[in-house]
Amino acid sequence: MSGNSISDNKGEWWRNSVIYQIYPRSFCDANGDGIGDLPGITQKLDYVQSLGVDAIWISPFFKSPMVDFGYDVSDYRDVDPIFGNLQDFDDLIEAAHARCLKVIIDQILSHTSDQHPWFEESRANRDNPKADWYVWADPKPDGSAPNNWMSNFGGSAWRWCTRRRQYYLTNFLKEQPDLNLHNPEVQEQLLADLKFWLDRGVDGFRLDAINHAFHDRSLQDNPPRPLELDENGQPPVNTYHYQWHIHDKSQPENLVFLQRVRELMDEYPNTITMGEVGDDNTHKIMAEYTTEKRLNMAYSFDLLASDHSAEFLRNTLERNREVIENGWPCWSIANHDVPRSLTRWNAEFNREQALARAPLFVLMQLTLRGSVCLYQGEELGLEEADIAFEDLQDPYGINLWPEFKGRDGCRTPMPWFNSGEINAGFSKVKPWLPVPQEHHSKAVSVQQDNPHSTLNQFRALIDWHKGLSAEIASAQQEVLETGNDLLAFYRRGASEQLLVVLNMGSGEETFALPAEFAEAEDITPSLFPGEVAADKIKLPVAGARVLRITKN
Repeated sequence: MSGNSISDNKGEWWRNSVIYQIYPRSFCDANGDGIGDLPGITQKLDYVQSLGVDAIWISPFFKSPMVDFGYDVSDYRDVDPIFGNLQDFDDLIEAAHARCLKVIIDQILSHTSDQHPWFEESRANRDNPKADWYVWADPKPDGSAPNNWMSNFGGSAWRWCTRRRQYYLTNFLKEQPDLNLHNPEVQEQLLADLKFWLDRGVDGFRLDAINHAFHDRSLQDNPPRPLELDENGQPPVNTYHYQWHIHDKSQPENLVFLQRVRELMDEYPNTITMGEVGDDNTHKIMAEYTTEKRLNMAYSFDLLASDHSAEFLRNTLERNREVIENGWPCWSIANHDVPRSLTRWNAEFNREQALARAPLFVLMQLTLRGSVCLYQGEELGLEEADIAFEDLQDPYGINLWPEFKGRDGCRTPMPWFNSGEINAGFSKVKPWLPVPQEHHSKAVSVQQDNPHSTLNQFRALIDWHKGLSAEIASAQQEVLETGNDLLAFYRRGASEQLLVVLNMGSGEETFALPAEFAEAEDITPSLFPGEVAADKIKLPVAGARVLRITKN
């Protein structure tokens, strides 16, 4: 292919990057306590490098009581002992950079643990120096909560504190009190904590639930939302979905704060921010958050849903047009919070068919305008694990069992070996979550030398992606209405254009070839079936075609 490669992004390495998410508890246990750690990540960096990814995103490893497994931070500037220490982190940074891997770490700016010293001081009384560092409110005259806001995990978002005779806001678990970012001192402290990690050499931050950072200080009730019934005619299990979240998140003050974050990041060349954004109007928020010198990119929960039909994908991409054209999206179809994509997006397929479709999802991500997040284990074709109730660790799943089994099924340990090693090589002792037996046969050692394995298919796709031109990297995207199970879209640059057609359905499909692509070059990765015949593209199940034309 002509010209510079897609990796040449005028110094903006993050554009079109492939980011590999590592959930440290489940990646590799180096010290033999059953929990993955930072030295374990360092030991496996050669494997990560072999995938061809550009960066790693490490989920929280900060000091924490681990009620929400690190998303309840009790010290923003220290490593929890179960993961190692600051020297281990410095060693990881050095080893990653030696392999040309960027390092992105989580930051949780909207809330802390209730065991953080800040909160312990704040709740002591109403007139201490940190009394206003968290969101406190008086009860209504009848003693009930200040308003109707709901926690993301269900139930009221307010918790009573007997010391202050006030409620405090908890948008997540009751052990995760919300910081009051309306207080300038809190903002200054959080910016200083970001600087602490930038000075240690991190290349960026993934900002967790970043649109929860501010609340409406008037504490108005959220309006009710029309209930969406499930296939059995039942309302949602989680009360969070019973209202429109207008006043408890996505406030305009957040935009000003994100500009302050960007000003700090700009003091450290080539560092980036990636935001997790979930909202009733996600696309509008993503567009606002990734323009005007705020976040570099953001991802939403849209492609983390169970719906994966071509129609759903077309609609999602159309709704996302503003952020695709003006901001910068990051496409994620799997992470530590949702069932694995191989299970979630293949309910109507058997295991063999599902595995054949796994590369199709990756090709989609790699050809859309934006960057890509790849969750650990997806490259092995791991399925969602069925965890027994007695083995559950996730408080979300335990609280909502059995209607909702929680997030442990996607968090099980990485299988490294299948040569009779205990726990598939993850740990020498009983791990914090069991390694499913069916994952042993998909271990890295099993797939490593098989050219047709899912692992090597993923490697080939990421390598193919690097060969695309720099012009295509920034080319505009135009989704086509096919009226069937095909997802088709253009990537249009000034002198180069792509036509991408993917069969997302369960039967053969045909696509009428546009006249302008009649003499196009077929650059489809070789592992995808399909053919261009006369004026048609014929695609079997899991088939795809990527055609390219150039203009002189």
